Amino acid sequence: MISAVAVKETESTTNAALKSGSLKKVVVLGATSGIALEVQRKLAERGCELLLIARSPERLSELQADLSIRGARQVLAYSADLALMQSHENIFAFVRQHFSDFDTVLLAYGSMQDQKQSEASVEAMLDELNTNFVSAAALLTIFAADLERRRTGCIAAITSVAGDRGRRSNYVYGSAKGALSLFLQGLRSRLHPAGVRVITIKPGPVRTAMTDHMATATRFTDPERVGREIAQALERRSPDILYTPKIWRFVMTAVEHIPENLFKRLSF
Repeated sequence: MISAVAVKETESTTNAALKSGSLKKVVVLGATSGIALEVQRKLAERGCELLLIARSPERLSELQADLSIRGARQVLAYSADLALMQSHENIFAFVRQHFSDFDTVLLAYGSMQDQKQSEASVEAMLDELNTNFVSAAALLTIFAADLERRRTGCIAAITSVAGDRGRRSNYVYGSAKGALSLFLQGLRSRLHPAGVRVITIKPGPVRTAMTDHMATATRFTDPERVGREIAQALERRSPDILYTPKIWRFVMTAVEHIPENLFKRLSF
């Protein structure tokens, strides 16, 4: 599925975008995820141009219409399974053909299977690692090479606070997100001389479709707040590491300092 919706540029939309300095062209990998939805709404209100990539053509079509109404100057969409690395070449070919001067990439897809599934099945474990780390690293490598060549732009990827320390309740998911965070750290160092920014986004638990099945989901952070903070980081192209909400930086600092001989006894 390949489609495009262009919004007629009005004087008020253009002026608002110019004032905010946000005339960006943003590629969103995993556009239909709960957090990505909120980020894109904020970017649309800023007058950005967006290229949305996700699996469902129907959801992409609905999202195109919504973002166009909210003020996005142009909304393109491409349907693909981002976790399938054999699809990456076609994805990037579409981007180069229709959105070649993009300056921002947001990676926002992932999965959170039940930890017990990954413990019982090597196939399930490998699928979790591939979706959350291997395929993500492969895609970002492709986009990073293009931005490095042009010596401009920003790459941002959503990992998780779960990647800061391995816990018995989700260590497979957490290890994949931790690996992605480490990958981004190295990528940030590599791209720094070229002037390309790399932002590691570490949300705490967020109330989305991916977490709705969890018993404590009602206490999780509203995705609108997280989306707003991510959109602001994209606008500023900083900080290097964004904990959202910000309190999670302090929480995880405390968690990281729990001695291992005590930490392994904790049941969370």
